[in-house]
Amino acid sequence: MVVTPTVTGLSTGARLLSVPRTIATAARASPSSLPSLCYLKKSYCPPQRRSVLPARKLVIRAARTESKGASLGFRAPNFELTEPLTGKVWNLDDFEAYPALLVMFICNHCPFVIHLKKDIVKLSNFYMKKGLAVVAISSNSVVTHPQDGPEFMAEDAKFFKYPFPYLYDESQEVARDFGAVCTPEFFLFKKDGRRPFELVYHGQFDDSRPSNNVPVTGRDLSLAIDCVLSGQPVSSTQKPSIGCSIKWNPGGKQ
Repeated sequence: MVVTPTVTGLSTGARLLSVPRTIATAARASPSSLPSLCYLKKSYCPPQRRSVLPARKLVIRAARTESKGASLGFRAPNFELTEPLTGKVWNLDDFEAYPALLVMFICNHCPFVIHLKKDIVKLSNFYMKKGLAVVAISSNSVVTHPQDGPEFMAEDAKFFKYPFPYLYDESQEVARDFGAVCTPEFFLFKKDGRRPFELVYHGQFDDSRPSNNVPVTGRDLSLAIDCVLSGQPVSSTQKPSIGCSIKWNPGGKQ
């Protein structure tokens, strides 16, 4: 049925569309016809019900990179890096007296590192008392990720109370020398007498990842450290660490 509105004149000169009663009746009888009547008078369009969507679980998504490259038995390369928090320069010889050395490549912003930070501190505090030397290195480009720069590294180290030096690899040469590709990435070296540090573990912290609901335990790395400090061989079956890729300087070699 086609309805033609009639025009009613008003004393002020304005014109008003007069809608026949049959339209209102039809509107009440047939809700499906309401959209075609809305242009006549808005009051004919009742508020629409909004569907309520179920709450969604927050999932952290980040580019995933696996540790690779370094072979067991690999000798720890020398380095000379500054600790932003104290200004002190550290090198490999500073850890010469320790039976084992844990080198960690981490950064400030990576969700995989943030997920483990508190537990990395706990593990380090526990094993440093048993004779383990620990050092952390950030090699990320401050061109692409200024939040990983030395000023913010110092703040991070202070906030989380890092018991180990957190060093800045501005040139990224140390990361290349170690063969590091992701954060976090763990290199555990042992030392026999005067022999150089040799790599015995290059694997994950544990099976926990952001949003996978697996509790953080540090089991894999802890077992390797226990073996080294007790003079036992470390299993060669090692799961790679998974994290964010190291952010290389634009145009630089990788």
